[in-house]
Amino acid sequence: MHRRSVALLIETSNGYCRGLLEGITAFARTRGNWSIHLNEQERGARPPAWLSDWNGDGIIARVETDQIGLRLKKLRVPIVDLSAARHLPGIPWADTQDRAISRLAVEHFRDRGFTNLAYCGDPGFAWSNSRRDYFRQEVASANCQFYECQLTHRYDPSYKWDRVRKSLAAWLDTIPRPAGIMACNDYQGQLILDVCRSNNIAVPEEIAVLGVDNDELICKLCQPQLSSVIPDTYRTGFEAAELLERMMNHEQIDSDARLITQPLGVRQRESSDTIAIGDKEIAQALIYIRRHAHENIRIADVLRQCSISRRALEHRFLNLVGHTPHEEINRVRMQKIKQLLEETDDLMADIAKRTGFEHPEYMTAAFRRNVGMTPSEYRAQRRSKT
Repeated sequence: MHRRSVALLIETSNGYCRGLLEGITAFARTRGNWSIHLNEQERGARPPAWLSDWNGDGIIARVETDQIGLRLKKLRVPIVDLSAARHLPGIPWADTQDRAISRLAVEHFRDRGFTNLAYCGDPGFAWSNSRRDYFRQEVASANCQFYECQLTHRYDPSYKWDRVRKSLAAWLDTIPRPAGIMACNDYQGQLILDVCRSNNIAVPEEIAVLGVDNDELICKLCQPQLSSVIPDTYRTGFEAAELLERMMNHEQIDSDARLITQPLGVRQRESSDTIAIGDKEIAQALIYIRRHAHENIRIADVLRQCSISRRALEHRFLNLVGHTPHEEINRVRMQKIKQLLEETDDLMADIAKRTGFEHPEYMTAAFRRNVGMTPSEYRAQRRSKT
């Protein structure tokens, strides 16, 4: 059987595209007899020089610029486009549904009580504008307030990092708080979190942030870690490869065929792990607990941050948050332990010290009581799933 030569013009610099590549390679490994040509490249890169002499059978590409579109148009091979920008019309394309992404974002914030909802986008990308439009529609349907910020396109010649940060900081000051912000992608979400941190805006208590793409590297690099909508990039890549195989087999395919996959859900992390609260005293108590729970704080420490009695604190906290301040301290400590167990190889004694336990045995007992297993069992279970 003839081994087909397939070129992949897909950037390797972000999690979304690496997910697409995983789906494509899974198809090639199990269903296609392919020889794959893939070079490391960045988004919007110029057409690679080797393409001029390449004599292959098919291409899967992210056609992000007119330049790449014009170059590919000259090739007489089947092509599947993995970009919604449509710089090369008249060929099949695949993408994740922006409407569903935006709906998940609004539902995520509404479930946490937010009524002030904002979108921060990059106007240079068609998919960002599409998500903005759908997000605005979903916000209106939920009878919430919509706010918007469009930052300078990252590939605009006038783009200046410091200027963009100042513009974003000024916009953040105009939004009523608490507010939930959907970023067009995880890179934009990282920028929002960084500006919030520089300007002493409490995340997620004052502003909660949600990205898109669930790029593990970017999301975990953020402080606090970034929540994100999860696109089904594996399925998108696999189905795109399957479609290319059919095209190379000379099957009749609609020249404008669309493969639109649904997102998988939302991966909640610290940046949106909250409940929107207008009560300033309780919001301040929450901020303090989130920042200091690992220091083995007590309710008396929380009360020193508020000008209310213990009875009022516990009553209002229970009504607004759904559980007591003590339970919130415990919840935050357990979340920190889980994070350290999943992301580090630290010894139990070190994790106990970092989360406010005098002895590792005390941490183990508390963790088993709350989670139903020991820290060692939890770490082994999580590692077996990766």
